[in-house]
Amino acid sequence: MGFWQVGFGMVFLLALGFSEALWRAKRSSNWTPNNSLPRVLSQVQQTDSRMSPIPQRYDPSNLVFAPQRFPAPFPVQTPARNEFGKPSRDLLGVQSKELLMGPVQKLMWSFPSLPEEPQQPDVPFDLRYPVPANSVAARCAENSVYVEVMQDFFGNGKPLTSSAFTLGGCTAAGEDTSAQVLIFESELHGCGSTLTVTEDELVYTFKLVYAPQEVSYGVPIVRSSSAVVGIECHYSRKHNVSSDALMPTWIPHATSEVAEEIFVFSLRLMTDDWRFERPSNQYFLGDIINFEASVQSYSHVPIRVFVDRCMATTVPDVASVPRYSFIENNGCLVDAKLTGSRSRFMPRSQGDKLQFQLEAFRFHQADSGLVYITCILKVAAATTPISPEQKACSFSANGWVSADDSHQVCGCCDTTCSTRSGSDQILKDLRWDRASVGPINVKEHGYGRK
Repeated sequence: MGFWQVGFGMVFLLALGFSEALWRAKRSSNWTPNNSLPRVLSQVQQTDSRMSPIPQRYDPSNLVFAPQRFPAPFPVQTPARNEFGKPSRDLLGVQSKELLMGPVQKLMWSFPSLPEEPQQPDVPFDLRYPVPANSVAARCAENSVYVEVMQDFFGNGKPLTSSAFTLGGCTAAGEDTSAQVLIFESELHGCGSTLTVTEDELVYTFKLVYAPQEVSYGVPIVRSSSAVVGIECHYSRKHNVSSDALMPTWIPHATSEVAEEIFVFSLRLMTDDWRFERPSNQYFLGDIINFEASVQSYSHVPIRVFVDRCMATTVPDVASVPRYSFIENNGCLVDAKLTGSRSRFMPRSQGDKLQFQLEAFRFHQADSGLVYITCILKVAAATTPISPEQKACSFSANGWVSADDSHQVCGCCDTTCSTRSGSDQILKDLRWDRASVGPINVKEHGYGRK
């Protein structure tokens, strides 16, 4: 019985092997690449597990040992095909990157906005315009010219170097270091002067030149501009050549000399020490304003200058309203008597100059604070005695006093000092002139002053 069992098993195995060989031969003869893949893929069943379940019995149609792919972690996209049926090549790899990155969320971030500048409040600012500086003074002598130049040439508080100034090519002859003043002196025909002859005058012209020195320092900038100031000396061509003997009094001499003589009158604002012309016209209430009246004559006759009367106005017109007469009655300074101010004539130190002080004031209901001063100046021979018509008197606690120490002539200041003779009135028109200064800017308060 054991022999029959063994033989039956051998027959069964031979039959099974023969049947499988026939099936494989038939399978291989009928397989093609185009029709095999869909049928095999259709037989693949998706399950919840990663491996296909093992069949319970052998089935030649079930390819248990066929290789299977694990599910892709990302969605797989079928490659695009061109018109010839071949897959298109992704030359830049853009499609592969998109497949690997997966779905991209919408970008929510943006650049932060710039902070807004806060609105600036209005800044109170007043532009200060430069005021022309009166920094050059000249005096024409009989054969020469004398020029003084302040080193604060532009009036901005910055002294300039002395080497930057020349008078027609000539350098400064002297320098006052304490006052910061340069001194030039030249003959009338020197330092590049030019002569102009008119019908009545000889005019010598000089040029004071300022050249910035920054260029010599090797830098391409300048902090000042060049300037040229013209200086003229006028000399009359008419002189007295009469052989008549000169009389010992002023009037006969004036008949032949003064009629052809030229007097140059001037009225200037002076510094506190009376040494220089004041470069600024600004004052404050309570300040003392220094005035200097002077006359220049080209004769050798000693003379004396007087201030006959002065008027203050808000405009240059002396006839305008309002106006204030503070010197009147042939040289009486009445301001101190009327207002109790400190105004006065200074004691005379030179015959051709007369100095006086006026306490600063403003006109009522005049907002500008500008004051114009117009004076009548007259000249007399130095040998002529001081008289009620030619005097300089100030009012003080002790009464009227004279700048020439002739106090008795001031008695008429409280009444009327009239002209005594008609001849003096005739000659007066030949030796007086009008001089003015202004505008003088008087501020109400001195802000920032100690």
